[in-house]
Amino acid sequence: MNLKKLVSVMLVSAMALSMGACGNSGNSAANTSSNGNSGSNESASSTESGAASTNSDDKLVVWTLSNDLIDYGKRFEEQTGVAVDTVVIEPANYPTKVQTALLGGETEPDIIVGEPKMLEDFYDAGFFEDLNQAPYNAQDYADQIVDYVWKVGQDSDGIQRAISYQITPAGIYYRRDIAKEVFGTDDPDEVGKLFKDYATILDTAEKLKDAGYRIFSSDAEMNVFSGDSAWVVDGTLNVDQARIDYMDLCVDLYQNDLTAYANQWSTPWYQAMSGEVPILSADIQNYADDSVNVWDATEFAEATEGMEKTTVFAYGLPSWGVLTMRDNVGETSGLWGVCAGPAAGFDGGTYIGISSQSERKDTAWEFVKFCTLNEDTSDWWIDYSQGDTVSLKSALEKHKDDENQIYGGEKLYQFWLEQAKNIDTSKVTRYDQAIGDAWGNAISAVKTGQMSKEDAINEFYDTIESTYPEITVNR
Repeated sequence: MNLKKLVSVMLVSAMALSMGACGNSGNSAANTSSNGNSGSNESASSTESGAASTNSDDKLVVWTLSNDLIDYGKRFEEQTGVAVDTVVIEPANYPTKVQTALLGGETEPDIIVGEPKMLEDFYDAGFFEDLNQAPYNAQDYADQIVDYVWKVGQDSDGIQRAISYQITPAGIYYRRDIAKEVFGTDDPDEVGKLFKDYATILDTAEKLKDAGYRIFSSDAEMNVFSGDSAWVVDGTLNVDQARIDYMDLCVDLYQNDLTAYANQWSTPWYQAMSGEVPILSADIQNYADDSVNVWDATEFAEATEGMEKTTVFAYGLPSWGVLTMRDNVGETSGLWGVCAGPAAGFDGGTYIGISSQSERKDTAWEFVKFCTLNEDTSDWWIDYSQGDTVSLKSALEKHKDDENQIYGGEKLYQFWLEQAKNIDTSKVTRYDQAIGDAWGNAISAVKTGQMSKEDAINEFYDTIESTYPEITVNR
């Protein structure tokens, strides 16, 4: 193994320890995972241990992070007769599982996937097949997929390694009825002005609180918009003013009692999508008060009985949030809208490729094309998922006038495609997950009063220097 591959594999292993937040949160009624794919990871067609190995061409083994590919696999099997064994692996375990299998020379899985934050390391480690070479000739299909998605699927040399079936730009999901009551309009363009920058968001939050509402369940809802610059530029850590402003926003939301003090992906965070939730305390959110278990619905209901309640106005989520909302809005279906946030953002997306070790590469390529480049499949997925946003341009054009009734008849495909035009994939680096987690720890230290802003930022710098000595840190 050359040095480049060795370093990549070491980074992939380190990432496994920092990716817990990307996994299945396990607390909604539908057990919706944070990458937008509903269902328990234990419901996969195979467990993480996998099935007995066989090299028959009438079978494919798929390792994935999301439950979506269970459904894609079943559809592919129905239409081709090829048996698909789909193994859904928790994100925290996924990089290590792939690394162990492929470096060990295993010929299965045939299909592997990755999210943008892990792809660079996977590419450098040689895990994904080169799709530019014959018989794949992937570049023949370049103009059929939304541009940014196609670019994310390329390695640093421009070789296509993976393709995603979805686009994942970010938006603000808001309650139309509350918008009308408090601000006099539920028009997405007008409501978007309430979120145009952090100062305006705080003003919006104050007005909502005065009216008896809370702007967000958690103080981290704008995180999906905070990455409007790269964490690492030319080998140097980049903490620009927007990152500082985001820290200040989180601190202000927390310290001024402007949220419901729920943690993202917790029981109350999901429950607020369907109606009133208890207003928790800062100490409950930061676990200084452990009298309320926010991760168990039954215990949460018992512990919060009699607490003052509120209704939450908005969530910040990528386009796959339509799946999360779909499974949790309950009787508030039809009362929601979607508008733009303070910056262009995107998060997640399942990028599908062929394992470089697979002995069923021809069949695997048919599966990749079936999931990403087949308009009939895209039509099926749009209907089956009730609103996920595909990456195939022809399907988006075909469905551009579809009205999503959960969101008051809004034409969401038009909206998401417009937001996707602003996505800059050059801002994605292999360090994003770990550096973002460290920055989140700094924010938590400031908002809870454990550290001053200066001390928390200095500790953040210390963490990056010790974790990534190859990154230059300018304090």
